[in-house]
Amino acid sequence: MKKLYREADIIRFIKEGKTELVVDKDTILTPSAIDMINSAKMKIVPAPTAAAEAAGCGGNGKEFSKIVVGGDHTGYNAKKVIIKLLKEKGYEVLDIGTNSEDSCDYPDFAFIAAAKIINKEACAAILIDATGIPSAIAANKFPGIRAATCYNEFSAKSSREHNNANIMVVGAMALGIETIKSITNTWLNSKFLGERHQRRLDKITEVEKKLLK
Repeated sequence: MKKLYREADIIRFIKEGKTELVVDKDTILTPSAIDMINSAKMKIVPAPTAAAEAAGCGGNGKEFSKIVVGGDHTGYNAKKVIIKLLKEKGYEVLDIGTNSEDSCDYPDFAFIAAAKIINKEACAAILIDATGIPSAIAANKFPGIRAATCYNEFSAKSSREHNNANIMVVGAMALGIETIKSITNTWLNSKFLGERHQRRLDKITEVEKKLLK
């Protein structure tokens, strides 16, 4: 069913305190409605597609609802804490291991996490290793993956707002567990700002496409 929004509708939304307007392919905006949206600096947010919803992209007021979590032996204990935090917040968690402190290889888990995002089994992932660096290097070998090593709340916020990171990586031997929890909360609560940042990401995507030819 088509949804028509006029200027009066946008004014009503603004009075209600809304700062975003969710639209889909059936949404129609009148020219005056668009002018009002631009004037009020409201964000137009695309509604999740069926595939996106299945992958846990959005829903229940969250940017992500289904999150892959994994890491090597150095991150095992931190992984358990992160999973508990996510579940308490209502996220669906896909635990890909490791499941002990026995020595293992970080690329294995980074590759699984990246593949699940590419295959639309999830929209985001959190990886934990010793420093937060190697898993990001491994995951970023996959086109479309934007894995960010986050070492404080500012880097976590920026990785989402500016870089639209779909994988957060933290170092269990570089950070304390309370810091990791705070970084995780910041990452989850931050949203991509689009606009000029999207233009910059588009340049990265173009390079990825050329390298795949």
